[in-house]
Amino acid sequence: MGSPSRDASANPYTAAGVDTAAGDLAVELMKSAVRRTHGPEVLGGVGGFAGLFDASALRAYDRPLLATSTDGVGTKVAIAQAIDKHDTIGLDLVGMVVDDIVVVGAKPLFMTDYIACGKVFPERIADIVRGIAQGCSDTGTALVGGETAEHPGLLGVNDYDVAGAATGVVEAGQVLGADRVQDGDVVLALASSGLHSNGYSLVRHIVAGAGIQYGDRAADLGSNLTWGESLLEPTRLYTAPLLRLIAGLGGAVHSLSHVTGGGIAANLARVLPQNTWVDVDRSTWSPPPVFRVLADLGSLDLQDTEGTWNLGIGFLAIVSADKADAAIAALAEDGIATWQVGVVHTDARPDGHYEQGAKGVDGGAVRLVGAYADGSAVNGAK
Repeated sequence: MGSPSRDASANPYTAAGVDTAAGDLAVELMKSAVRRTHGPEVLGGVGGFAGLFDASALRAYDRPLLATSTDGVGTKVAIAQAIDKHDTIGLDLVGMVVDDIVVVGAKPLFMTDYIACGKVFPERIADIVRGIAQGCSDTGTALVGGETAEHPGLLGVNDYDVAGAATGVVEAGQVLGADRVQDGDVVLALASSGLHSNGYSLVRHIVAGAGIQYGDRAADLGSNLTWGESLLEPTRLYTAPLLRLIAGLGGAVHSLSHVTGGGIAANLARVLPQNTWVDVDRSTWSPPPVFRVLADLGSLDLQDTEGTWNLGIGFLAIVSADKADAAIAALAEDGIATWQVGVVHTDARPDGHYEQGAKGVDGGAVRLVGAYADGSAVNGAK
């Protein structure tokens, strides 16, 4: 005799607000995008309790060091939720996680993600994961697993947050960092695509205070897009171009800095050795319109935001002076405007306030000097 049929609505977990069927559908919708990030090193496919990655290739390293990073996107997700556009947040997540790994010169291997939401809407979750998968493909990273957790009562129906973790590998003798930096090295700035994924609490505060709706046209930004669409411009991914640069310059790249929370000076100071200093010359670039417009709306000077926004610089590279021009040209071929903003010094530094290390790292000293180039100047043209 067969088991009696049961009404799905009688499932106590469903009655508690957790829809496991919606979660299963979300996995089906994202499967193809996730599989496209898989090379032969990924075993077991999608949906297992753990992702499997064949580490046999590490035998080719003399002393392989694993590099790992974890992060989220922050309050930028609130704008995605406000305009119901979720296909770029995943790119931001990859930028925040994987681009931290390349700072030490590591090649990313694999990544996992975590999405917490108030209610699973399968298409929305699939959009988020498709963005993560695209970012993983762009950076050569396998997306080997993830989790979507439904938290009714803790998060609102349309609320969600995303986080991820990634692992990479670098030869021990090729790790980039402050110990490689020398007097006279050149500091190069790599242009950002905009705000990236930092400082959005300030952005949202300014926008709300100005009475702007995310659906309003963002004419002040020189765009035909809405404010919401403009502010969701995804984070630029630097991993692949930087790995090519490191390989192509034969040891001339000494240190890298990902300009995220804390701004330019603090993040550069973290990757400089003690007893070094750099004056970053503001006149070498013009912060893009999004920064200028937001600062004006918030009655702020651009200098007031230097500890919060990247102001047009997404990454910094410290390279041998004799290879600076080659580095600028190589990154230009990858579509990244790059220019010199400073030089590393080891002599007595000038009087004035410097950022001395950051995030618990007692590194070098950095300050921004001068005035930003005119707004009509081409970013990085000088």
